[in-house]
Amino acid sequence: MNKDTIITCAVTGAGNPGKHPNFPITPQQIADAAVEAGRAGAAVAHVHVRDPNTAAPSRDIALYREVVERIRASDCDIIINITAGMGGDFVPGDDNPGIGGEGTDMISAAERIAHIEELKPEICTLDCGSINFGDDYVYISTPPILREMAERVKAAGVKPELEVFELGHLAFANQMHADGLLEAPALYQLCLGIPWGAPANTTAMKAMVDMLPAGCNWAGFGIGRLQMPMVAQATLLGGNVRVGLEDNLYLERGVFASNGELVEKAAGLICAMGGSIATPERARDILGLRGTQ
Repeated sequence: MNKDTIITCAVTGAGNPGKHPNFPITPQQIADAAVEAGRAGAAVAHVHVRDPNTAAPSRDIALYREVVERIRASDCDIIINITAGMGGDFVPGDDNPGIGGEGTDMISAAERIAHIEELKPEICTLDCGSINFGDDYVYISTPPILREMAERVKAAGVKPELEVFELGHLAFANQMHADGLLEAPALYQLCLGIPWGAPANTTAMKAMVDMLPAGCNWAGFGIGRLQMPMVAQATLLGGNVRVGLEDNLYLERGVFASNGELVEKAAGLICAMGGSIATPERARDILGLRGTQ
C-alpha cells in the first residue's frame, strides 16, 4: 500500500463540455481550477486548454502560456502537468477511409511537443500508443513519433508521464525505458475505462502493475463512477492516483462535482485507508523533478 500518495487532478481534459454547468473552459477558469485542486490537496494539476469561444479542445500555445503563467503567479504551489496528446486524431473519411474526414487532427511530433518545449512544465503526458478511442476515431501515436517526442521532452528537461491505455502501450513504454529515452525514475499513468482500452477493474490494473519496471513511479485512474474505486485500488497496489473533471463529472449520483471536491473525496478515502497525501514538495522528491523552470 502506498502511504505517501500523490494526487493528480485532471481539471478539464478534451471532452465533457456542455455536460457540466461549471466546466473550466477559459484560461482563467482552468488556472483557477488548478489552484482549487492544489488547495484541496492535489500535488499535480493536469492541464488541457480549450477555445474560449467554442469550448472545443485547442492546441493554441498562447492559451497554454496564459494558463501556466496564471498558475505560476498564484500563491498555490502545484506541479504543472501539460498534455502533449493533441494532434493524433484520425477519422476515416466516408468516401475514402484512407483520407482523414471531418474531425481529423494529425500533426508531427515536433508540433505535438512545441508548447512543452516553450513553456517547460515539470511534467507532460506522452500517450504511448495508438487506440480506437471509442467508436468515433482512432488516436494515432506511432513508435517513431513517440521516440522523437520522448527525445525532445528529455532535452527540454521535462518529465514525461507515460500514458498507457492497454498492455501493448505498456510494453512499448518499457522498451523506451530500456532504450534510455527516459530519465529515472520513469513515471507511468495507467489509464483505465476508456473505450476501447483496458477496463477499470482490479484484474486490468494488477496486470499492468505486474509489468512495470523496477524503481518506477506510477499512478492509475478510472473514469466515471469507477473513479473512486480505482483511487482505492491504486493506493492498495502501491501507486498514486488521479481524479478530476476530465475523467468524472459527479461527486455522487446526480450531484455535479468541482475539481476541489473530487480531490477532497479522494484524499479522504486514502486517509481513511491509513495513507497520507504527498505535498507538492514531497511529490517532487518522489518523482525526481527539477522544480519550476
